[in-house]
Amino acid sequence: MVPTYKIPLKNSRELYISVKSQNNAFKALPSADKALQSNELKGLVDSFGRKAVKLTIREELDRLRAQISADNQSVIQGLMREQFFNSFCENVAARVRDSFRSSLLKVINLTGTVVHTNLGRARLPDSAIAAMERVAAHTTNLEYDLKSGNRGDRDSHVEGLLCEITGAEAATVVNNNAAAVLLVLNTMAAGKEVVISRGELVEIGGAFRIPDVMKSAGCILKEIGTTNRTHLHDYESAINPKTSLLMKVHTSNYEIRGFTNSIPESEISQLAHEKNLRFVSDLGSGTLVDLTKYGLPREPTVTETLGQGADIVTFSGDKLLGGPQSGLIVGKKELIEAIKHNALKRALRVDKTTVAALAEVLKIYRDPDRLHYRLPLLADLSRPLADIDSLARKIFPAFKQKLSTIANVSMEPCKSQIGSGALPLDLLESRAIVIKPLAKKGETDAALRKLAEEFRNLPVPVIGRIRDGNLVFDLRCLISESDLIPQLDHLTVTN
Repeated sequence: MVPTYKIPLKNSRELYISVKSQNNAFKALPSADKALQSNELKGLVDSFGRKAVKLTIREELDRLRAQISADNQSVIQGLMREQFFNSFCENVAARVRDSFRSSLLKVINLTGTVVHTNLGRARLPDSAIAAMERVAAHTTNLEYDLKSGNRGDRDSHVEGLLCEITGAEAATVVNNNAAAVLLVLNTMAAGKEVVISRGELVEIGGAFRIPDVMKSAGCILKEIGTTNRTHLHDYESAINPKTSLLMKVHTSNYEIRGFTNSIPESEISQLAHEKNLRFVSDLGSGTLVDLTKYGLPREPTVTETLGQGADIVTFSGDKLLGGPQSGLIVGKKELIEAIKHNALKRALRVDKTTVAALAEVLKIYRDPDRLHYRLPLLADLSRPLADIDSLARKIFPAFKQKLSTIANVSMEPCKSQIGSGALPLDLLESRAIVIKPLAKKGETDAALRKLAEEFRNLPVPVIGRIRDGNLVFDLRCLISESDLIPQLDHLTVTN
């Protein structure tokens, strides 16, 4: 005989009521088909499609069933209310709209870094944006020669402009400067040695290193000199039958000061050509104009580097040039032709919208007298301090009033940086709104993070930087106070 046991249950009435409430709640849930066919969700189906809405309805029902099974009384009681179905449909609608909302948003860059990699680098001029929109909406002659009716070359839309501005014999474009260096090295030095100074083996953003790029290109790295000093005889001593080219990398993202020595491009070029080798110069950030004309720090230009004898020069299109993400390769015609015929070129090529934007940006460079206000990047970098100060004075009262109960708000001098590895030690005078939370000892960090999060959650996210226990908003890149002040009404941290 199987033994039986009688287990006493405490609060059995409460348990019965709970189970009964759960059963009623499950019964109150609408069917997926009923919700899908309801007038409340009809417009949603018309806008986003039946499949997406039905999937979200099922997900919302699964969420509610899990809450009922967990005996969540607030959810169970909500299901019993007459307005539940309307609330259910509103939740579904909100989730569907969120799922279709772009994750790539406009943000306001108040970090103090003008060319910010994480925030998309350079802002484009209106003419470039219009060109991108125009070609994106239509088929184009991207690789079609309208005169001959034959296949064309997508580089033709920008090559002439690049040659005119830089003085190069030929040019080509790929998707970024790392790709440009990779393609050049693979074309000109695969399986051979590339001589480069140890002090120029830079690491760029995302832990991409010149030695790794060389390895990927199939080259053999030949380091010479020391971190701080390299001499011409170091290059000459390293040359052997396996050497393909001499290379110089402009260290735009760091600087060594003190007891240093590096060799000018003209001397490296002369040595390379005496030894029947090629000389390649990677300018990294790259610039097409003398920045000192605009009160900015000195950077070598592409034209100058070619003039000093470089056979090939590589540089970015989206840093100091102020265009779309791209890598530009200019130099000797026969070398550019070889680079274009490398199979990797197809894998690294740019699309029609990039070509269109780059062409419009290069056209602006043909009119240097108006460059400083037609090119957004240069306008931000050369913005007069008086303009930034005036903007700060307009914004400061609104910040002070809105945050008066939770923070000390001040207007202070600050320093902006160019960013993306360009001129890292040269800072620009600017003005900032500085916010210091009124938090208890030990709670300041949490208050700062909460405040920064609140600004990131605004309709147009506002991105600043945390420094020395303060949230700092550098105003150099803010176009107008109307872009920022109305958004303060959406802050909830003040409640």
